Amino acid sequence: MPPAPPAFHPWSTPHQIVLLFVAVLLVLMLILARTRHRAAAERVLGVIMLTLWPASVTIHATCGSLTAQTLLPLQYCDVAGIAGGLALCTRRPFCCEVLYFFGLAGTLQGLLTPSLAYGFPDPRFFLFFAMHGLVPMAAIYTVTAPLHRPRPGSVWAVYAFSLGWFAITAVVNAALGTNYAFQCAKPAHASLFDHLGPVPWHNISAMLLGLVIYSLLALPFGLRRKG
Repeated sequence: MPPAPPAFHPWSTPHQIVLLFVAVLLVLMLILARTRHRAAAERVLGVIMLTLWPASVTIHATCGSLTAQTLLPLQYCDVAGIAGGLALCTRRPFCCEVLYFFGLAGTLQGLLTPSLAYGFPDPRFFLFFAMHGLVPMAAIYTVTAPLHRPRPGSVWAVYAFSLGWFAITAVVNAALGTNYAFQCAKPAHASLFDHLGPVPWHNISAMLLGLVIYSLLALPFGLRRKG
């Protein structure tokens, strides 16, 4: 029997190193944005983000943890990663907006308060933080470089997209007995979900909180347009 994978501990040294690496990568991307290598850097990062879901399936299959719960790209962070890859490769405004709102409203929470069982150097540790690190980093890059900034009405457009994704995820969870988007159970580790009320009512709180956070994320750009 293979040895059990090392356990992950939030804010341990490996976690702190990941946070530092994400910050350094963001600074590097912003520096490259001012050079003739900008397009190439964005495309490389975009392609990497688009390969994260296939890499996830491969890694989970190799590690023996491929299940209905780890197979489909239905987590909030999966959607953000795919949108981020498309945003960096195509610069489509809606993809940039999904990346920005999803990346900072949700995926950033996963980076700071990870719901992760596998510690360093398990491959699933690297997989988790590749997704949860690259997405918020790319979201900040998108509006700072700038690649694209949220348009008027983008909050409601992305919120409608979020509700559609949430509904599809609910159907899949009911059919497969999964827990995508933590709709059926809260994360094992401490997180924002702990403050959203009991299951399943926490889903309503999460949807309402999502609209509030989206609005706050869009506020600086609305003020800038008025100014």
